[in-house]
Amino acid sequence: MDFDLSEEQRLLKDSVEGLLKSAYDFESRKKYGAEPDGFSRAIWGKFAEQGLLGLPFAEADGGFGAGSVETMIVMEALGRALVLEPYLPTVILAGGFLRRAGSAEQKANYLPGLIDGSKLFAFAQLEKSSRYDLGDVTTTAKPQGDGWVIDGDKTVVLNGDSADVLIVTARTKGGQRDRDGIGVFLVPANAKGVSRKGYPTQDGLRAADISFNGVVVGADAAIGDPAQGLPLIERVVDDARAALCAEAVGAMEESLKTTVEYLKTRTQFGVPIASFQVLQHRAADMFVALEQARSMAMFAIMASDFEDAKQRANAIAAAKVQVGRSLKFIGEQSIQLHGGIGVTMEAKIGHYFKRLTMIDRTFGDADYHLARVGEAGGVI
Repeated sequence: MDFDLSEEQRLLKDSVEGLLKSAYDFESRKKYGAEPDGFSRAIWGKFAEQGLLGLPFAEADGGFGAGSVETMIVMEALGRALVLEPYLPTVILAGGFLRRAGSAEQKANYLPGLIDGSKLFAFAQLEKSSRYDLGDVTTTAKPQGDGWVIDGDKTVVLNGDSADVLIVTARTKGGQRDRDGIGVFLVPANAKGVSRKGYPTQDGLRAADISFNGVVVGADAAIGDPAQGLPLIERVVDDARAALCAEAVGAMEESLKTTVEYLKTRTQFGVPIASFQVLQHRAADMFVALEQARSMAMFAIMASDFEDAKQRANAIAAAKVQVGRSLKFIGEQSIQLHGGIGVTMEAKIGHYFKRLTMIDRTFGDADYHLARVGEAGGVI
């Protein structure tokens, strides 16, 4: 199989890496994180100018019709730069729902603002008791007239405090963990009855706890079938898991690079500690872990296009297992090889470790996905 990038893909890689290299060093990241939204609106605008926000959408909808490999290229670059901007919640998650199941009217109403950067989105799915179960939903959407009334609470909604539009999972019928009876709804963040409490997350991003109290939306707010939305949710979240694997590879790659550079400059007993064979071996083990994760991340990206839901989910779960194991090893080794300075706010390596740890726990950690692979009888 040919894993070489096409000319267009190489140009995309050079473009996004060039943008981040010129505008996103570690000191600039600190400044962006101190802005009111927790990220830079100016950088988000540059993403839009370069077409990064429109990559996965069809040309008929104003996008570029790019595929999963292009998403991998962008996510790896964002991981290397430790980007704060809400690409995952807006483009991958919200954009995924609109791209895969949005009506022509919904696409016309929401995609232009997403693609030009003027509208931000968030996916409100997680609840206090649901953990990693996408089908565990207590938030309700009850019919009223020709619309719906939404009630419930969502937690740790990534980019939830600055989003203009929320994509909300809600139960239209059945019990708390029934697969049937789950819908996906577009809800304006400023709608009456929506209250948000924003806060920073451990990795420097932002999230919000959001309450919906008698929030009224129209019939056109439902994305797809309001009673059979779980397969759509699982498909979009699988896309997000594959994208997170790619982001983790970028962050691990930069962690290894930063650690090796530190080993070459830090001296002990009058010589660089990189001359110590035992540390060379640890760096070599980190490289092996990175390449294992890279291979599985590429597998996940390819698997995200599988039409068979079980085959796709199993493959991406397997990738999440390996990526989770690798990022834990590389993160821990990076901190240990830096010593005490590695856990200070001034050292960027600690921030990479935090982000990698959060990636592992987003939409299921390595242990959770290992159990899924086991239940499926292994990777087929």
